[in-house]
Amino acid sequence: MRSATLYYQLKPCIPRAAQIWLRRGYARIQRRRHAASWPVDPESARVPADWPGWPDGKRFGLVLTHDVDTARGVARCARVMALERELGFRSSFNLVPERYALPAGLRREIEAAGYEVGVHGLKHDGKLYRSRRVFAARAARINGYLQAWGAAGFRSPAMHHRLDWLGALDMAYDASTFDTDPFEPQQDPARTVFPFRVPRADGRPGFIELPYTLPQDSTLFILLRETTLDIWMRKLEWIRERGGMALVIAHPDYMRWADGSGAPDEYPAELYEAFLRAVRRYAGEYWHGLPRELTQYLDARGYGFKEHEA
Repeated sequence: MRSATLYYQLKPCIPRAAQIWLRRGYARIQRRRHAASWPVDPESARVPADWPGWPDGKRFGLVLTHDVDTARGVARCARVMALERELGFRSSFNLVPERYALPAGLRREIEAAGYEVGVHGLKHDGKLYRSRRVFAARAARINGYLQAWGAAGFRSPAMHHRLDWLGALDMAYDASTFDTDPFEPQQDPARTVFPFRVPRADGRPGFIELPYTLPQDSTLFILLRETTLDIWMRKLEWIRERGGMALVIAHPDYMRWADGSGAPDEYPAELYEAFLRAVRRYAGEYWHGLPRELTQYLDARGYGFKEHEA
């Protein structure tokens, strides 16, 4: 954990190729160390006491999300949407408000196509949680973007999180945690493949937390250099059998299309396409929707409130 923290402090000074090399070495170590709890943590399958089940009696849930970390990713959003739309899927795109220029109309284009826009940190510089004072100042600006964009959800960069602090954000849901992921700098897994409610200290209704439960695309294909869908599909099948939520983060930034540059932090976009095609074999079994829609469904049923009242 200390080595990971030091890495993220020094990251802005390290060339991108060197970053990838260092993270691959760290990932190899973590993969061996956590073989008993990644990609599957057996303890994360417990069904919450007041879980209302999936809409329409579906067996499990499928939620697709994208973190758009750089301008390169912004330029690829339309391609990702076109691919998903062709195959019958929808997703959310989490955009960074103050890191890159957002093309005029991009958010409207995403939402008009039936997709969702979320807020992804503020600057994506690793400093959001540096202190309570820094967080409070940035939270006020993040709330401004949540309101201006009409966004329901938030996700922190690098999966940094303080759930007790995040209650200050005017959001319906957060998506900054994971069921199990030893490759992230903050090691406090949620250990559940179900959404859960987080109370707010100020007395307002708590927000829904949506942990990602399938490994990130960047972890699989860039750090671990996997060339198949085996890990994604094995974990998806495990979640399906337990009626949980299969939530994935895929980055447009890292998807290499036919005209890509071949950079070391890219993987063939065909892998994401193959994943979507493979998921369709479960059509009829899963509820598929946007994070906002899942949150509305759970809020309407009072999910998680009784637990905190007890």
